[in-house]
Amino acid sequence: MSWFRENWRVATLVVLLLGSSVALFAPGVGAGGGGGSGQQAEAASGPTNLNYGLELSGGVRLRATVTGVTADGVDVTVDNEGDIAEAVATALDVERGDVRARPAGDTVEVYQDVAPSDVEAALTDAGYEPDSVAVGVTQATRDNIVSIIESKVDATGLGGADVYDIQTQGGDRSHYVVVEVPGQNATQVQDLIRGRGEVELWAFYPGENGTQTNTTVLRGEELVEVDQPTRNTRGRPIVPVQLSESAGERFASDMQRLGFTSQSGTSNCRYPDGGYCLLTTLDGDVVYDASMSPDLAADLRSGTFANNPTFTITANSMEEARDLQVNLQAGALPADLVFQDSYYVSPSFADRYKPLTLVTGIAAALAVALMVFLRYGEAKVALPMVLTALSEVVILLGFAAVSGLALDLSHLAGFIAVIGTGVDDLVIIADEVMTEEVSSSRVFQSRFRKALWVIGAAAATTILAMSPLAVLSLGDLRGFALVTILGVLVGVIVTRPAYGDVLRRLLTDNR
Repeated sequence: MSWFRENWRVATLVVLLLGSSVALFAPGVGAGGGGGSGQQAEAASGPTNLNYGLELSGGVRLRATVTGVTADGVDVTVDNEGDIAEAVATALDVERGDVRARPAGDTVEVYQDVAPSDVEAALTDAGYEPDSVAVGVTQATRDNIVSIIESKVDATGLGGADVYDIQTQGGDRSHYVVVEVPGQNATQVQDLIRGRGEVELWAFYPGENGTQTNTTVLRGEELVEVDQPTRNTRGRPIVPVQLSESAGERFASDMQRLGFTSQSGTSNCRYPDGGYCLLTTLDGDVVYDASMSPDLAADLRSGTFANNPTFTITANSMEEARDLQVNLQAGALPADLVFQDSYYVSPSFADRYKPLTLVTGIAAALAVALMVFLRYGEAKVALPMVLTALSEVVILLGFAAVSGLALDLSHLAGFIAVIGTGVDDLVIIADEVMTEEVSSSRVFQSRFRKALWVIGAAAATTILAMSPLAVLSLGDLRGFALVTILGVLVGVIVTRPAYGDVLRRLLTDNR
C-alpha cells in the first residue's frame, strides 16, 4: 500500500492504458465495437473498435440550406403566439404548422419559400411591426433539424456520421446544415433525409355529396412508441405503434363519426376510386392504402382501443416500413432542406490513407525518440519519456473508440501534435530536475513542481488558443483542436505527473 500511495499517478496511468486497450481491441466494446448494424457492424470487423470519417473510410458530405424566413423584433408573448401564427399563416396561405412564433426570441418563422416582404406585410396587417425580416431560420430551428437528422441516421445504424450547422458569409441567418456519412453515396443520404419526414394517417371516405373526402386523423407526433418493423400473419410489412391517450380517444371518436366502424366501412377500400380507406402518407404522398379491419373496428366501437391505443401501420415493402419507422421515431423536420452541393470520397481511395497515416505516425514517433536519445544519451531518461508520450495517444484512441468519434485526417494531425507537445513538456521536466545532481526526493519534488508550473501555464495557453477552433464550426480545424485540447488535458492531469514519479524513482534511488 505504501508503494501505491507514493506512485498512484503511475498506477492511474497504467489503469487508463489497460482500459483504453480494452476499448480499442475487445470485441463488442466501444461505440464502434460490434453489436450494431450497417456501418457500425462493418467498423467492428476491423482489428480495432475505431470509427473512421470520410477521409479514411469514404463517404459523402452534403450541405443544405433550410427553407424559411424569420422576422425579428416582433412582440411575441405566450398569450399571443398562437394568434400571430394563425394570422400570418392565413395571410400567406400556408399551413398553420409552417409558422412558428417564439416568445423567447421575439421571432416569427415561416417555413416556406416566401418573400420577406410578404411576411413583413402579413405581420404589419396583423398589428405587429418587426424590426427586420430576412431569409433564414433561427438557431433553435437549426438545432432541432440537426437533432432530427442525427436521430434518423442513428436509427439506420450508420456509424461515424456527423451532423452540424455552419455559418456562411451571408449574415447571421445564413447557415448550412452539413451531413457527413461514411460509406454512403450522395443519393443514399439524400433519400434518407430528403423531405420533412412527416408521417400522417388520412381517412379517405365518401362525403355528403357523394364525392370522396380526405381528413387527417393521426400525425406522427401523436405516437408515443414505435416498434421495429415486422410482418403480420399475411406476410405484410407492418410498423407497430402506440398512440398517446388523448390521440387514441380522438382517433376512436373520429373513426366512428366518419363511418369506418360500421359494417359498410370495414374491408371496403377501393382507393382511389372510393370506399373507406386509411391512407398512410409520407410528406403528403400516399405510400399505402388499406381498409379498416373488422377486429380494429370492433375494438373502436367497444372502447377497448381507448384502453390500449395500439395498432399497426402497413407498408408495401420492408424497406418502406423501415423508412416509416425512422421518420416516426425521429419526427418531422420543421422545414424543407435544399441541397446545395456534395463532396464524395470513394472508399477504395480512402483506404489508401490508412496505411499512410500509420506510417506517418510511426515516423513521427521514431523521429521524436531519436532526438530524445541524442539529447540525453541515457536510456533510463529517454525511454520512459518516449513511452509516456505515446501513452497519451493510446488513451486518446481509447476515448475515440468509446465515444464513437469518427477519425479523420484532422484528428490524426492532432495526435501527432499531441506527441510533439507531450515530449516538449517532458523535456522541460527532465531538464529542470537534472540541471544539477539530485541529492534527495525533496530536492527532486521542489524542481518537479517548478517544471509543472511551467507546463501548466503552457497548457492553459494552448487550450485558450485552441478553444475558438473547437467551439466554432470551422470544419476540419475543429477536429484538430479537440484532439489537441484533450491531449493537453490528459498530459497535464495524468501522464506528466506519472513521468515525474518514474523519473524520481530512477534518479533518487528512494533517497
